[in-house]
Amino acid sequence: MKLPVALTIAGSDSGGGAGIQADLKTFAALGIYGTSAITAVTAQNTQGVTDVLELPVGLVVAQIDAVVLDIGVQAAKTGMLASSAIIEAVAESVARHRIDRLVVDPVMVAKGGARLLREDAVEALRRRLVPLAAVITPNLPEVEVLLARRVRSLEERRQAARDLVAMGARAAIVKGGHAETDVTDVFWDGQRLAELEGDRVQTANTHGSGCVFSAAIAAALAKGFDPLTAATMAKAFVQGAIANGLEIGHGHGPVNPMFEAR
Repeated sequence: MKLPVALTIAGSDSGGGAGIQADLKTFAALGIYGTSAITAVTAQNTQGVTDVLELPVGLVVAQIDAVVLDIGVQAAKTGMLASSAIIEAVAESVARHRIDRLVVDPVMVAKGGARLLREDAVEALRRRLVPLAAVITPNLPEVEVLLARRVRSLEERRQAARDLVAMGARAAIVKGGHAETDVTDVFWDGQRLAELEGDRVQTANTHGSGCVFSAAIAAALAKGFDPLTAATMAKAFVQGAIANGLEIGHGHGPVNPMFEAR
């Protein structure tokens, strides 16, 4: 049996709710063979991050090489990249291996507030990784850092998506989950503007929602869907994962990407 292959380049969450653990669960749920290149190991649970160890850059690159050269990948996604050195190395690897279907989830802060991207790495993210993105998926706090301005209203989200594409991404999805009113995500690919509406689920169990969303997009791209179709499918999938979130731990419980397998 041959399955499409997706690669997650991200950090490990010992609590299993986000990072590569959430990505691999999402890939499996969507019929994709998941592979991984771990960038950092976090000591993490539903209440927060207590410790972080960034892996050596050479080991991050070696993981990517090992997967691509033997197994091959149809799509990839990035999550926690931690430092400018890791971002530079990942960007070089993506370009060298010609991984065109790349989803960039610009992870900066964990649900509990711990910073997952060094301050000095933001410029490397803008300069090196954004131009390689088939799709970039920032939430509102992340897009505000990337664009260095406030982004909240629906119209501000529309303009932010346009500006991310102007920075080099082939498509941008500015997520609305942090907005005070609607939870509409705005998609722009230079030609098509689409608004992906959803329902706000009243729950504290949203840990890993961004990881699941971006992984679901990567899974759809690996199957050959275009970015807008992939985004639409991923929006419906993450809504289901949030609505079926798990009561685990004493903080922000995880969303459940395996909800359809129960």
